[in-house]
Parts: sequence; C-alpha cells; structure tokens
Amino acid sequence: MAVMTVVSAVGLIFDDRVLAGAAIWFKPFKFAVSFVVYALALAWMLTLVTRGRRLGWWAGTLVALSSLTEMAIITGQVIRGKRSHFNHATPFDETLFNAMAVTVVILWTSTLVIAILLTRARIADRASAWAIRSGVLLALVGAGFGFLMTQPTSAQRAAGNLDTADVIGAHSVGVPDGGPSMPLTGWSTTGGDLRIPHFIGMHALQLLPLFLLALVSLAPRFPRLRDARIRLRLVLVASGAYAAVVALVTWQALRGQPLLHPDGATLGAAALIVVASAVGALGALRPAPAGQRTGTCPESASAQKEFVS
Repeated sequence: MAVMTVVSAVGLIFDDRVLAGAAIWFKPFKFAVSFVVYALALAWMLTLVTRGRRLGWWAGTLVALSSLTEMAIITGQVIRGKRSHFNHATPFDETLFNAMAVTVVILWTSTLVIAILLTRARIADRASAWAIRSGVLLALVGAGFGFLMTQPTSAQRAAGNLDTADVIGAHSVGVPDGGPSMPLTGWSTTGGDLRIPHFIGMHALQLLPLFLLALVSLAPRFPRLRDARIRLRLVLVASGAYAAVVALVTWQALRGQPLLHPDGATLGAAALIVVASAVGALGALRPAPAGQRTGTCPESASAQKEFVS
C-alpha cells in the first residue's frame, strides 16, 4: 500500500483523466493511504493479543490479502478508465465489483475477529485497553457504512431500471455522485455523503490510541495525568464523544445534508456533544482520593511504559 501511494501520486501528476468528477487516480491514492494507516494500527494491536494468537495471525493475513485484492481491482479499473465501485455496466465490471464486495466482507469479518481477540486480551493498563477496544469497535461501525453505499439510491429506484442500470449505489445522498466536492477529501458540498461517517468511524482505530498516547506524553508536565484513573476516565469520555460524532455525521449524511452546511438541528446536536464532552472531561480530571491513586504504582507504571513502547 505504501508503494501504491507513490504510484497513485505519480498517476495524479501525469494522468489528467477525470472520472465521476474527480481525477481518476484519486481513488486508489485515498485507498492506499487509508490502508497504510489501517494496517499499521491493526498490526500493532495484534501484538497485544494474548489468547488466540494464531487465529489473530490468520485474521491479519486475511485483512492484508483482501485489501490487496481490492486495491488490485481498483487500480485495474483505473488503468481501463472505468469505475470500480457501483459499476454494473458490463458483466465483467459487475463481476469485479461483486469481487470487491466479497473482499470487503472478508476484511470486515477478519477485523471483527481481531476485535474479539482484543476484548479477551490481558492489557494491564485499563485506559490502554479501552482506547484500543473502543477504537477497533468504532472502526468496525465505520467500515460497516460502506455497505449502505451499495444500496440503490432513491433516484435510481425511481428510474425503475435497476436490472439494466450501469451504476447502482452511490457515495452521495440526495445528489448525484461527481458533483461539487471538498478539496482533498472529495466529499460532496451539495448533499449528504456516506464517506464521511465511513472515514471518521474507521480512523477511530488510530485516533483513540493516539489520544491516550498524548495523555501519557503530557503526564510528566501535568501531574494529574499521571493518575491512571484520570487517564481511564478521559479515554472513556473521548470514546463516548467520538461515538456521538460518528452518529451525528451519519444522521447528517442520511438527511442529504452537506458536512459544511449544517442546519439548526445538526448544530444543536453538535453543541450538546461539545457541552457533554466538556462536562465529562472536567469530571474526569477531578483527582482521586489520595489512598486510591494508582498512577505511580509499579503495575500502572509498567503498563504505561509498555503502551508507549
């Protein structure tokens, strides 16, 4: 995937073809970058598995093989100048898209196996355990939004030609794919976009453990963060806030609303999430009774050191 990131970047520079309103090499570039960070995070998490390590090895291998197959199909379709996703134009294109659907199911199921193994793993530091498990579970939810995109849109159903349509499914909600979009992400600026909750959900896999890593790194400067109970509370608040944001952007997308043009209901819900998170964080930062502080005990210090390493 690292190699494909470079290849796709070269394609973006030297191949000026446009497909569905975007540079034709933009899709493989985004997928390659996403798979790089996804695979690195899963590989690290697999080192924490204490039970069923061989099953974890097979699950990780299936993630690698399924993502490799999906990238091969995407790149092959780019070379042909064809859509990879939602393409039913010819029997061959439809077969390739169906093959991608199978790889996604395998990838999702394999990640679920890894998530189950992580829930059974003995991770000494509770904050680390929650950050890792919350991250992988939210990533599964985010990946699951990809299945919504394969369903016919209301416009496609209204056309009544699903048996002969060239394209079935879409990223956008309420507007056709390929319209005005945000730079870099390609998300629609005129309608809802299911890629937003898909992206945000999947990258909980990296962001929640990174949040804890930031807390651990700041602990030498802020003594309160040395308390393992406080770090655990902050991770729980962050996990809840992250889940609420995923739910919010999903609700917004399904209503056909652009991310950058929220209505009053969306802004109100966002304000509630901010207030609840702030209150939760302030509550989490209250010091534990002196006799119950665990941040400096040998077990906690050892777990913190293991997490950082």
